[in-house]
Formats: sequence, C-alpha cells, structure tokens
Amino acid sequence: MPPIGGSFMSFIFIVLLVLYFLSAAIKILKEYERGVVFRLGRLIPVKGPGMVIIIPFIDKMVKVGLRTVTMDVPSQDIITADNVTVRVNAVVYFRPIDPTKAITEVEDYFFATSQIAQTTLRSVLGQSQLDDLLTKRDELNKELQKIIDFQTEPWGIKVSVVEVKNVDLPEDMQRAIAKQAEAERERRAKVIHAEGEFQASQRLADAAKIISTEPAALQLRFLQTLTELATEKNSTIIFPVPIDLLTAFMEKKES
Repeated sequence: MPPIGGSFMSFIFIVLLVLYFLSAAIKILKEYERGVVFRLGRLIPVKGPGMVIIIPFIDKMVKVGLRTVTMDVPSQDIITADNVTVRVNAVVYFRPIDPTKAITEVEDYFFATSQIAQTTLRSVLGQSQLDDLLTKRDELNKELQKIIDFQTEPWGIKVSVVEVKNVDLPEDMQRAIAKQAEAERERRAKVIHAEGEFQASQRLADAAKIISTEPAALQLRFLQTLTELATEKNSTIIFPVPIDLLTAFMEKKES
C-alpha cells in the first residue's frame, strides 16, 4: 500500500497542473479587444470579445486593441519652401480596424505609424510656404491625414485625425512677423482714416450744394451757430457775417 503522503502530493500536483492548463487555455477579451490566434504557426479566425479557449503550447494569441490611439509626433526640423527653418510637432489619432493585418502585415504597427507620420510631416510641410503653415493649418491637416491614412491602410490601420500642434519660429523671424503685423495694423488705420475723410468731404459737398440752392438754410445754420456760442461764457464774440445775409438790406436801400 503506497504511503498516504505520496498520494496527496500527487493529487496536489495534478490539481495544480489542471489549473495551469485552464488558466493557459481560457482567455478573457474585453469588448474593445480581439485575439489574433496562430495554431502551430498558421493563422486561424480572430477570437473575441468574451471568453476564448485556446490550446496551450499549440496556440499563440496576440491581443489587439481596437480603441483610438493618441500618438504624439516628435518635433521635426523642417525647411519650408521659402527657406525658413521651423520646428513642428503634431498629434495623430488612429486605430486598428483589421486586427489580422495589424499583426501579420507589419512587425509593430504603432512604431511603423509613428515613422510614417514623421516622414510625411517633413515632406508635406517642407513643400509649403511659411504663411500657409501659419494660416492654412486646416488644409495641411487634411492633406497629412489623407497621405498617412493611405500609407497605413495595407496594415489595417485607420488614421482619423492629424493635427499640427506647435510651430516654433526662430527669434529673428518672430520679430519680422511682429513688425509686419504692426505695419499691417498701421496701414489699415490709415485706410480707415482716409475713408472717413473722404466720406466726410462728400457730406460737406452735399451740404454746400443744398445751402447754395436754399439761402434760408444758410440763415438757419447761422442762427444755430449763434445759439451754440451763446451757451459759452464769453464776454466778446467775434463772428463773421456772411455777405449773403446783408444782400436783402442792400437791395432795399438801393431801391
């Protein structure tokens, strides 16, 4: 009869072995996860979400997350089309839409997408003028998204958004842009002032035409001016009298 201690240890070993196989065979995948399974090196249909059973030592499963990934593109030194050196960084939003391609078509889809984003950023922005880089940001973002998405599509990666974050300019270029902006503000102020003078002169010309055709209007304006002067506390008022006001009296005297 074998000793009781040896039977108990064998039982414990079998139980632990069964638990190990169960833990290795049963996998739980979340709603946003999928499992790419290789059975003896050959690809089988994608598993998940939920509980997935694989064969230990025969199957190998790689988890792939389907949520959108936010990736920062490191700052890149770029020479624009008008020979200005700037440092630009960006952010890329992408997600795997085909887990099988994301694992089988590229070794590391995250690293590969990052490299494609960096090279595309330098290529596209290097063909743009500095003014376009500062003012037409939305158009450049759409072009970057289109190019990067086209290049990552064979890997089962969908690039949804690309945004240029910061554009760092040299100090001398910052001073030049500040002077240009100041000159532009002065130009607008002078144009607005000139337009105001032109409109005022037009109104004065119209008023002069009306007064020249209506002598009574000149007299009313004269009386209004006297009323305004009467409100001031002046002891002496020197006011030029238009000769037109005296014309009626002169004609009466001659007659």
